[in-house]
Amino acid sequence: MAKQVKSIWLCSNCGNESSKWVGRCPGCGEWNTMVEERVASGKSKSSTFDPARDNVPMPISGIVTETETRIHMPSEELNRVLGGGLVAGSIVLIGGEPGIGKSTLVLQNILSIRGKRILYVSGEESAAQLKMRADRIGRLSDNCFIVCDTSLESIMSHVDKLKPEILVVDSIQTIASDAIESSSGSVSQVRECAAQLLRYAKSSGTPVILVGHINKEGSIAGPKVLEHIVDAVLQFEGDRHYMYRILRSIKNRFGSTSELGIYEMVQRGLREVSNPSELLLSQSDDAELSGISIGVTLEGIRPFLIETQALVSTAAYGTPQRSVTGFDAKRMNMLLAVLEKRVGFKLAQKDVFLNIAGGLKVNDPALDLSVICSILSSNVDMAVPRDVCMSGEVGLSGEIRPVTRVEQRILEAEKLGFSTILIPRNNTKGFDTSRLKIKIVEVAKVEEAFRTLFA
Repeated sequence: MAKQVKSIWLCSNCGNESSKWVGRCPGCGEWNTMVEERVASGKSKSSTFDPARDNVPMPISGIVTETETRIHMPSEELNRVLGGGLVAGSIVLIGGEPGIGKSTLVLQNILSIRGKRILYVSGEESAAQLKMRADRIGRLSDNCFIVCDTSLESIMSHVDKLKPEILVVDSIQTIASDAIESSSGSVSQVRECAAQLLRYAKSSGTPVILVGHINKEGSIAGPKVLEHIVDAVLQFEGDRHYMYRILRSIKNRFGSTSELGIYEMVQRGLREVSNPSELLLSQSDDAELSGISIGVTLEGIRPFLIETQALVSTAAYGTPQRSVTGFDAKRMNMLLAVLEKRVGFKLAQKDVFLNIAGGLKVNDPALDLSVICSILSSNVDMAVPRDVCMSGEVGLSGEIRPVTRVEQRILEAEKLGFSTILIPRNNTKGFDTSRLKIKIVEVAKVEEAFRTLFA
């Protein structure tokens, strides 16, 4: 008897089912997340990972743990974000905007792995296109096998025959299972295919890398359960008009989520940037300009120096403008209020434009001092010396508060050749500064930093 096909409505955020369309999901409360799916009547057998039947409850103290086996990837930046390498039996999701370089990142890594059998499943590009990309990257491998297919059952048959040690699926939104009546990329298809691949990864111990699309809001396309299924979610981001790319860890069950990797897009693929400051600092030898200061920030455990640019001018119209790129706009308004109230600079009737050079987005509060100094420099039209950098959080009373891991910040500034660094007072307790060549200036108030720089 043929199965009857009916329409149901699924929430793309939580997967809640409804027999009719509703504006607000009754499960998670999100608006306009219900999408229509056509499924066959009669529920199919669940394909999620089933534990062994002989499992019995046991106390946590009696569980024996083993160090997870990791595959060292050729890219050190990717290893850092993954937490030390690709864990055997894990499933990793890499998302990003179209054309940002997700496939290039994955392809140039797997083509450099020797001694492991790799299966690359492409649902978007032909084998000839992948060969052209490999030629452009300049890397070919005899142990990397390419198959262009979008059927999950066909892909699993190739996996059973080849028995790869690493499986790559590009992309998960193009794969469809015959057990589901809806089209590829739908909520039910993405959920079913991801569950099947999860079962394969956990049962065989083979790591699986999934490439995923993102929607217009910037999150991974498909159901939210996709991010819950996988072990790690990596976001590959950056402006296509800039050369750099940033790989962030949003979720990682085997490492820290505060790490990031930085790449530069060149003609032969992606180049690792081991020293991010080389992209974030201008190398101009021209005369010193006002409105520019150098701040020392941290992303994960990596310190790097970044250029903060500000422009303060008289408002041409009645309402002054506040424009921010790469920094929190509300925090900049707070810092402007501190300058107005505590330091005495009248900026209420002036336009203030702030830009983090290179298009990087920074959330480290230690960049407050650099932001304030660049604004003051533009306001008085006096340049901050190019060999001076700074790091410090600014409080509402105008005090400069201590920052974390100040030793790493100081050593990074010294390594890059800066002669002076401004840090909060009493922030170096327990740190021997006698062996350092860089001059350390401790400041407690914004006024002290202003006098130090522009005296």
